[in-house]
Amino acid sequence: MQLSDKKATLSFSDGSPSIEFPVYQGTVGPDVIDIRKLYGQSGMFTYDPGFLSTASCESGITYIDGDKGELLYRGYPIEQLARKCDFLDICYLILNGELPNQAQKAEFDYTITHHTMVHDQMQYFLRGFRRDAHPMAVLTGLVGAMSAFYHDSTDITNPHHRHVSAMRLIAKMPTMVAMAYKYSQGQPFIYPQNNLSYTGNFLRMMFATPCEEYQVNEVVERALDRIFILHADHEQNASTSTVRLCGSSGTNPFAAIAAGVGCLWGPAHGGANEACLQMLEDLQANGGIAKVGEFMEKVKDKNSGVRLMGFGHRVYKNYDPRAKLMQETCKEVLSALGLENDPLFKLAMELERIALEDQYFVDRKLYPNVDFYSGIVQRAIGIPTSLFTAIFALARTVGWIAQWSEMLSDPDYKIGRPRQLYSGAQTRDVPDNRG
Repeated sequence: MQLSDKKATLSFSDGSPSIEFPVYQGTVGPDVIDIRKLYGQSGMFTYDPGFLSTASCESGITYIDGDKGELLYRGYPIEQLARKCDFLDICYLILNGELPNQAQKAEFDYTITHHTMVHDQMQYFLRGFRRDAHPMAVLTGLVGAMSAFYHDSTDITNPHHRHVSAMRLIAKMPTMVAMAYKYSQGQPFIYPQNNLSYTGNFLRMMFATPCEEYQVNEVVERALDRIFILHADHEQNASTSTVRLCGSSGTNPFAAIAAGVGCLWGPAHGGANEACLQMLEDLQANGGIAKVGEFMEKVKDKNSGVRLMGFGHRVYKNYDPRAKLMQETCKEVLSALGLENDPLFKLAMELERIALEDQYFVDRKLYPNVDFYSGIVQRAIGIPTSLFTAIFALARTVGWIAQWSEMLSDPDYKIGRPRQLYSGAQTRDVPDNRG
């Protein structure tokens, strides 16, 4: 962050003295006005519901330009990373700031691979849940419980402890997600296998049984790895902000990440791909492609209550760059699995065609986002809809823990304390006789 030559001046119509604020420049993107002394000098706060115009922190991890449809991890475009790297390359990059060389990659991959097992007692903790519990409910509990099993890495003032907890979370999250799935299916847990890749190992833990050998499908492995890459971090979104806010109190990393998992569960955030697939399935059950035009007309009618899921994004005002990559992956997976004529994929393509041609959607820049195709890919792989958000949490864990660690290393770090515009009752007395 660099101090700009510019300054911002706040003037008041009642004749109160003007206040001057410093302006800071980032590497790229909008400048920020430093209003930290606003309350002390004016007795007022800013009002910004949803923090749409507020920079809550300084970060060097991820940058998004919504107007250009650009997403960078540590300066690298997502399109290049998704095509040239695997997920553990991305984890190393997000945690350390640079892509690994061969020696660094070998060491990092080895460390993650050899820490994928979880404490055996965690399976007894897991058995306390109902088998029909939502996987996100189970995952929130498992991640939070890690602090009880791995309390030797919870000193947040110790950089080594922070590193160890990051390695543990990245390594063990696939194992816990797979355990949650196996438990819901009434199947035995499958232990990790060190000769497989990160993503291949996860697929085996998800779908193998003791009855026969499981062979990882390379196309499916590559597709899921890309899903992980595309979801690894996304700047200061709701769940990342939750992890930062929770972590700002000094709590242990496992509690902070569990808070992020809970936030991600919301349908407006991590549950969007689940909602998108549900929309496609409902449309397929009610007429299929023949009814797509009629459905899109209902979407345009504000009084119909019909919503178009998987289109548009709060940040991207242009095409979501991750959606293009996910569409490529979707076609590759369906072709490899012999599902080129999958009715949901054909429905999705028809919805996209109309949205890109109809002036109503073009004017509103309602382009497909990453959730539009990722649900179709996961369904084709065999991942149940209820597990989609847990897959998202698995991928986003590296972003969360990197953001948490960055915050603790920031000299300006303080416990989060948003302010409010109070609109309740004024000071009043409790009546003596309330009968």
